[in-house]
Amino acid sequence: MSAYFIGNLTIEDEEMMKKYSEAIGDMVIRWGGEYLAVDDNPTIVEGKWEYSKVVLIRFPDEETMKNWYFSEEYKYALSLRLKAAKCDTIMIKGK
Repeated sequence: MSAYFIGNLTIEDEEMMKKYSEAIGDMVIRWGGEYLAVDDNPTIVEGKWEYSKVVLIRFPDEETMKNWYFSEEYKYALSLRLKAAKCDTIMIKGK
C-alpha cells in the first residue's frame, strides 16, 4: 500500500533551500519515492494557506517512507530544510 509524504513550507532563506535541494538530489528516488507534485503557487479553494510551497511524494509503502525520513542519509538534508523554511509535514497511508 502506497504512503505519502506531504510538506507545506514557508521558505525564509532561499540560499539555504538551494543547499537543501542539492543535498537531497535524487535521494528520494533512490529510496523508492516519486515526486507527484511540487507547487510554489497552489490554488487555494478553501481556508487559509500560509505557505509558499507544497510537496507531495509517494513511497511504495509506509515502512520505506519512514526508513527514508529517519535515515542517517536524510538527517543532514533535513537539518538544512529546517534552517531554510518553516515546515509542516505529514505522512499519510494510501489505499
